[in-house]
Amino acid sequence: MQKLYLKEANNQLEELIKKASQGEEVIIISDDGECFQILPLKSKKPRPKFGSAKGLIEMSDDFDEPLTDFENYEP
Repeated sequence: MQKLYLKEANNQLEELIKKASQGEEVIIISDDGECFQILPLKSKKPRPKFGSAKGLIEMSDDFDEPLTDFENYEP
């Protein structure tokens, strides 16, 4: 755990954010004694929305017709 005062934290903010993202506890103390903790936000995986691909996929009219290239393989 790393504790430092606000004036020190101003100069080291980038380094403190890296430490917090790696799981280290970082606490900043303001001049009036109030304490704050830097925590990384948990990123949520985006969920696909139903119907979001509408209009992006096209199917030909003969998609279910037998393929002439595979006639030798048919029973």
